[in-house]
Amino acid sequence: MITLYNKLSKEEARKKLMEEPFKRTTVSFYRYVIIQNPAFFRDHLYYELAKLNCFGRIYVAREGINAQMSVPEDNWDAFIAVMENITYLQNMPLKMALEDDGKSFYKLTIKVREKIVADGLNDDTFDVTNVGNHLSAEEFNAALEDPNTIVVDMRNYYESEVGHFVGAICPEVDTFKEELQEVVKILDNKKDNKVLMYCTGGIRCEKASAWMKHNGFTDVNQLHGGIISYAQQIKEKGLESKYIGKNFVFDERLGERITDDIISTCHQCGEPCDTHTNCANAECHLLFIQCPSCSEKYEGCCTPECQEIIHLPKEEQVARRKGNLKKENNIYKSRLRPNLKKILATSSKKEA
Repeated sequence: MITLYNKLSKEEARKKLMEEPFKRTTVSFYRYVIIQNPAFFRDHLYYELAKLNCFGRIYVAREGINAQMSVPEDNWDAFIAVMENITYLQNMPLKMALEDDGKSFYKLTIKVREKIVADGLNDDTFDVTNVGNHLSAEEFNAALEDPNTIVVDMRNYYESEVGHFVGAICPEVDTFKEELQEVVKILDNKKDNKVLMYCTGGIRCEKASAWMKHNGFTDVNQLHGGIISYAQQIKEKGLESKYIGKNFVFDERLGERITDDIISTCHQCGEPCDTHTNCANAECHLLFIQCPSCSEKYEGCCTPECQEIIHLPKEEQVARRKGNLKKENNIYKSRLRPNLKKILATSSKKEA
């Protein structure tokens, strides 16, 4: 019997994934489409995907669907059949992962949300269908050659920190909601310039480009299929990559390498590094960049204080989390960077 939610613990699910004798394919897709009954659609989709042993994180809302998932290779044809048998998902453009070890997700989660991307916008106040021009990788590269072109990274700071297009404006924001407001302010006096926008898979730019046009920008363009599609196109067509570094992804991999350039540094020692990790202290779980040397030194933790906590008895760690765990700590927030570095610097001096 198939239930409509995951019943395994995180540890059990991960162990089961690692023991699988077959390969998985990581894929992502999205579509803005009016779904009349999101809750019913969610349950039906979960039932169909669970039968195929698919894992992933999927958001469903009245405005559409946003999905990142992994599919057993032997069930790929059956997965496509499921997609084609659901009206909302027919002829869906699929974006395949660039670097794929099949361990991107360890369970299936499908949630009904108000929106498929949290943007903080009131969709009734502007035309969400009036989006920018969709550009291929070749067209995007050509547009970048124009000195009057402005290219904007529509992702969060911790994403652009490890990879971005050359010359891109990368606002220091932590959420897409903040990004939308910040970009309009930054480019307020450049509304007649050609604006190029990009994100991971294209979904954020669909809403962002419409928002920019609503705010008076006259020449708005977006990278069709996002960085994932761009990387595939430059590889297939032998084009020069104007994107350097890694593409941050929201699954267990935390990144796909696009070029060999390492443009960021370890948050603890300052050495060149672009490997994100979550602090091993579950009470903290901070997302930050850590090199192999610091990972070994701090046992995967962001500070010596967190390192001490992971050696406490499990029961004590659980008790601490019940009262202290804060959801805002689960990502690397730009406003925390100076404080984190200050803490680490102080800790290093004490150790010395």
